[in-house]
Parts: sequence; structure tokens; C-alpha cells
Amino acid sequence: MSVYDKLSELNITLQQAAAPAAAYVMYVQTGNLVFISGHIAKNADGSVNVGQLGKDKTTADGQAAARAIAIDLMGTLQDACGGDLTRVKRIVKLMSLVNSTPDFTEQHLVTNGASELFGKVFGDAGKHARSAFGVAQIPRGACVEIEMIVEVA
Repeated sequence: MSVYDKLSELNITLQQAAAPAAAYVMYVQTGNLVFISGHIAKNADGSVNVGQLGKDKTTADGQAAARAIAIDLMGTLQDACGGDLTRVKRIVKLMSLVNSTPDFTEQHLVTNGASELFGKVFGDAGKHARSAFGVAQIPRGACVEIEMIVEVA
């Protein structure tokens, strides 16, 4: 099943990459690697999904936010691939920042919301290395931010 068939089966529609919110670009390609800038959690209406895990957000809330970020990352990746996600050879690495209280220890479970979706969409090529960190704050008060590195053909 193609990447696009899997997206359709999951009822996922990709959006174009958003404009950067500061002095950076959304992605950079060097050789066969695409480095995608961090994407923050957003609500369905496009507003920032704010909050802190362990305080006013649950692990399940964080997983849903991470899944939504993964969809946004795929939209940016599609732009980086000239509109063709079939060029993706491998999701190489994710780095996830989770806005969390000092005693919250489930950052890895929050990040599963993105990791599991990449596995469903890209199969073995979606299996990746990963880091998940708890941080005191994320820009604009977002609950989660994720960046990624992808190998393309």
C-alpha cells in the first residue's frame, strides 16, 4: 500500500507547510537528508495547543498533540520532497520537546503519538531513532514541539 493510500485510509489530509514564525526556514536539505524545523502543537482551528503535561494536560492529551504535529510534519516533508512523499526512504530521527512539570516522566509515551503514526504511514521506513525531553517551556506556551530528520531519494 502506498504512503498516499495509507494516509487516505487513516483519513489524513496533509496541509502545505506553514510559514516560519521567526528567523528560520521550515526545512533544509543537504545531500539526501532533510532537516525539518520544530513544529509546535496546534488545535484544529490553528491556534496553539498550550499547556503543561503533568499539570493541565494528560499523557493522552500529549499523545494526541504529538500525532497532530506528525501530520503537520508530513505536510512540510511533502513540500520538501517536491510534493512526492514516495521519495521518503527513511524517517531517521525525531526530537520531541514536551512542556512538562518536573515530576512528569512520560515524555516518551507522549512522543509515541507521532512515532506510531509514522510507523503506520511509512511502514518499516517510518521506524526511527528518537529523543524525548521534558522542558520547562516551549515557544508560545505549546505543550509539545517535534523536529525530524528524513532520508529521501
